[in-house]
Amino acid sequence: MHRLSLTLLPDLLALCRLPPGAAVPAPPATGGLWSVTRTADELSVVLPEAALPLDGKTEAGWRALRVDGTLDFALTGILASLATPLAEAGVSLFAVSTFDTDYILVRAKDLDAACSALAAAGHSLHGER
Repeated sequence: MHRLSLTLLPDLLALCRLPPGAAVPAPPATGGLWSVTRTADELSVVLPEAALPLDGKTEAGWRALRVDGTLDFALTGILASLATPLAEAGVSLFAVSTFDTDYILVRAKDLDAACSALAAAGHSLHGER
């Protein structure tokens, strides 16, 4: 398993599900993590809670941990090394990947349990809780 360095991002985040044909919302002015994924079935948006409201189903109260550095596409098991200890601790996650790295989102109420499980698995965590 990989031992990773993770940074806790400061924003409280929300996950939004919009209809598949909905217009992509403008990025929030506050910066931070903002992700949009469109499929034939939905438009999913991750954004800071401060940027709400969006019409559609919303799940608020999430925090994000970013895998530090740039990940090579040849690496395998990165998400598994994070998901496994979280699953064993009973913490669900929402994953977002970019070209450079991975992010895992956990519910804010589960943040302490998530950080403890990840640290016990050998990952290092940085950032203010």
